[in-house]
Amino acid sequence: MQKIKKFLFTFLVIILLSSCGEYHKVLNKGLNKDKYAMAVDLYEKGDYKKAIPLFEKLAGPYAGKPQMERIQYMTADSYYQTEDYALSSYYFSKFLTNYPNSTKVEEAAFLSAKSYFLAAPKYSLDQQDTEKALAAFQDYIDRYPNSALAAEANNYHKELITRLEKKDFEVAKQYYHTENYNAAITAFDTFNEEHLGSVYKEDTFYYKFKAYYDLSMNSVLTKKEQRLLEAKASSAKFKKSFPDSKRNKEIDQLTNKIDEELLKTKEEIATISQN
Repeated sequence: MQKIKKFLFTFLVIILLSSCGEYHKVLNKGLNKDKYAMAVDLYEKGDYKKAIPLFEKLAGPYAGKPQMERIQYMTADSYYQTEDYALSSYYFSKFLTNYPNSTKVEEAAFLSAKSYFLAAPKYSLDQQDTEKALAAFQDYIDRYPNSALAAEANNYHKELITRLEKKDFEVAKQYYHTENYNAAITAFDTFNEEHLGSVYKEDTFYYKFKAYYDLSMNSVLTKKEQRLLEAKASSAKFKKSFPDSKRNKEIDQLTNKIDEELLKTKEEIATISQN
């Protein structure tokens, strides 16, 4: 029994080495037709990592030939399947430019957008790929509104918008946390102008009010009354916009403090005027 196992193991090793030797022989010294045949065979078997070097070597010899359409698509898809999304997005975009009438163009358009989506970093980093993915998904949705993948494309599109919104929201909130209240107020206003209907709308109204509140409470007397009135107006706007918010109890408590501070401020101003 042990001898049989040893024989089978040796046999498998020989087959494996033979297979590897054949692969490298074709890759480095094989005819283009042999490289093409092996690349397609490996691709169809799902061995994308081995297929890629062969496809790359075929790009020059098959440029302008009918086979190039298939080679370019399989190259892009091989990079996608191996999770190299930077290269798959590049090759799918190239395929769309070179073969706009291909039967694979709809699928390529979706996978190009998805590649940008998967390559995009988290919200706090550079969002160049996010912007590209957003544009690519929007283009896909516009071109193929009735596609079976349209719903999935819309979901990715919404997620990308939320990702960009989160980045802008966190930037504005950072101004608040570093006590740069005027910049925070401006940033939250800009956010709401640029992101209508955002999931962060309530948060922006809340932090904008808090910025007004903290700014007014720490103001010099000459600016205090006006800033307290602005804070109170911001409070009223929050409650009108979000009447059922769980934050309204806190907003009411802080508004009461604003009213108290307004009364004290007016008394101080009156005393100074009398003197």
